Amino acid sequence: MQQKAKAKTAEKEQLHPRNLHRGRYDFQQLCRSSQQLKQFVSINQFGGESIDFSEPDAVKALNAALLTTYYGVEYWTIPNGYLCPPIPGRADYLHYLADLLGETNKGIIPTGAEIKVLDIGTGANCIYPLIGSSVYGWSFVGSDVDAGAIRSARNIISKNHHLKNLIECRLQADRSHILKGIVKDKEIFDLVMCNPPFHASKKEAQAGTIKKWTNLGSGKTQKAVLNFGGTNSELWYAGGESAFIGKMIDESAGIKNQCLWFSSLVSKKETLPVIYKALENIKALDVRTINMSQGQKVSRAVAWTFLNETDQYEWKMRRF
Repeated sequence: MQQKAKAKTAEKEQLHPRNLHRGRYDFQQLCRSSQQLKQFVSINQFGGESIDFSEPDAVKALNAALLTTYYGVEYWTIPNGYLCPPIPGRADYLHYLADLLGETNKGIIPTGAEIKVLDIGTGANCIYPLIGSSVYGWSFVGSDVDAGAIRSARNIISKNHHLKNLIECRLQADRSHILKGIVKDKEIFDLVMCNPPFHASKKEAQAGTIKKWTNLGSGKTQKAVLNFGGTNSELWYAGGESAFIGKMIDESAGIKNQCLWFSSLVSKKETLPVIYKALENIKALDVRTINMSQGQKVSRAVAWTFLNETDQYEWKMRRF
C-alpha cells in the first residue's frame, strides 16, 4: 500500500515545476480553508485522507477549497450539470503558456494586468481566469456560447471583489464563430487559450466518460456520466476537436496581428497532423507543440503565431 501511495505522489511530480499541486492534497490544510469540505473527507484504502471523486458535491467542495487555499478565491461554485474541472491540470496549461511568453522576454515571464489573455470556452467554472489572474496578475476575457455558463462565471467574479477589474466575460452569440464577435476591432491579446470540446457527439462523450471511470476502477460509471456529463458546448462539437480547432485556426488568421500567441489543448494525438496542415495552409510562422503530463494522462497544447522574430521583439517592447 505504501508503494501505491508513493506512486501517486510521483505522478503529480510530472506537473509543471511551478504548479502548486505537485504534492498530495493536504486535506487538513484544505479543510481549514473550507469547512464545507470536511464532510466529504474520509480514510481511503491506502490509509490516507481523500474524497470520493465520483461524488460531484465532494469534487466541487475540493475545488472550492483548492481555489481558496492556493489562489485566494473566496467564493466558487458551479450549477449542476456543468463540468467540474481538475485544477492541477488546468494550472499546468497556464504555466506552460507563461513560459511561452517568457521566451519572448529573455526568459522573464511578464506579469500584471497589462498582459491580456482570451480564454475561449471559459465555462461556468471560469477556472483559467481565476488561476491566471491569481498567479500572474494577468487580465482575462472569458468567452462562451452558453449563457448559463457566462452567468455563473460572472457570479463568481462578482463575489471575489479583487477580480472584478481583471476578468471580463463575453457571450458568443453566434455559435458558428469562435473568435469573430468576441475579439473587438484593434483589441490586443498576448495569449489566446482554449480547452475545446473534444468529442464529436453526445454518445462519444458519454463513452469516453465511462471508459475513464472504468479505468479508475469506479463502480459508479453511470452516475459519473450523469453527474459529470457537462453541457453540449463543453463536451462535444460537430466534427470533434479537429473541426473546432480548425475553425479557430481559420479565424485566427483574420486577427493575426492582434495576438502574440494563439493556442489550444489537443486531446487526441491523431488530431495533430490535421492541425499542422491547417496551420501550414494559413502560413503560421512558428508552431509549438507543448507536451504535458498529469499522472497517467498525457496531454498537449499546440501554439502558433503569425509574428516573426522582429515583430515579436517589437511586441515585447510595447507590451512587456
